[in-house]
Amino acid sequence: MSAPAPPGGAAHPGRQEGHLEDVQRPEPGVPDPRSRRAPTAPPSLRDGRIEAALRALELTVRGRLDGLLQGNHLGLVPGPGSEPGEARIYQPGDDVRRMDWAVTARTTQPHVRQTVADRELETWVVMDLSPSLDFGTAVCEKRDLAVAALAAVTHLTAGGGNRIGVVVSTGAETVRIPARGGVEHARGMLRRVARTPRAPVGTRGDLAAAVETLRRPPRRRGLAVVISDFLGEPEWERAMRALSSRHELLAVEVLDPRELELPEVGTVVLADPETGRQREVQTTPLLCREFAAAASAHRDRVAVALRRCGAAHLRLRTDSDWVADVVRFVLARKRTWSGG
Repeated sequence: MSAPAPPGGAAHPGRQEGHLEDVQRPEPGVPDPRSRRAPTAPPSLRDGRIEAALRALELTVRGRLDGLLQGNHLGLVPGPGSEPGEARIYQPGDDVRRMDWAVTARTTQPHVRQTVADRELETWVVMDLSPSLDFGTAVCEKRDLAVAALAAVTHLTAGGGNRIGVVVSTGAETVRIPARGGVEHARGMLRRVARTPRAPVGTRGDLAAAVETLRRPPRRRGLAVVISDFLGEPEWERAMRALSSRHELLAVEVLDPRELELPEVGTVVLADPETGRQREVQTTPLLCREFAAAASAHRDRVAVALRRCGAAHLRLRTDSDWVADVVRFVLARKRTWSGG
């Protein structure tokens, strides 16, 4: 979740990631000169630039995403519209044009093929905007990347009477935007999420409670998306496992490279934005190796927990091309669903 603090980091006793304060980094939106290919950065959502940033984000999602998908509209859940369903025994009055002659010949009884009716998809997104997402050392903050992920999900599930709603949790407050359809609703929803006030430093987020809000009251079956950095202990696992028993579940993990590796830059101050605690450390080679090992172990724990929940796992980083990552994920899921 997020807070307006100087580029700082999290080093909580119960966590294995840290946010680094004293590392030189480019301004948000400026490609890292060390990278061979500049990644596509979501626009910065700082106050005063939100409207222009959202317009740029919409152009990126609609233009480049559709371009990479070669004009195909790919959703995040399988199932087109009126596809053949199961076969059943013919009843007087059934349309003879739906006769399934293969099953009829095999069973020696007349069968008709049922069809699966078109269905509207209802998507609910849990947005974790606690203070830990107000951090970024590459081309953007994790908060900006989370909003970009929401824009991509909105675009990929739009159309056909589909609806989308969002629950935004900052730790200090929870904002619920009802599920509706249409372009104007999508734009208004993104605008409202982007303008969500940042929680003060020291505010602890509660992802499990935010996920739990999607279960009560029970909702029609659909798609549930959880966007978070999944820092800390996986206390959210039970709530997400219960959610996946009724809905298709997608987890979008937002990461920054400094949460995975600590560079040797001398003395730095590590800070946990969700407790306000700070600690000065000397970045020795041994500490950097131990930090990387602990961070890798934590990310593996998160991945295993998400698999146990039955969630599809999309990982986005502030130093990579997030649009290409989304496209690769969607194409891989489509190949899986189609048996490819």
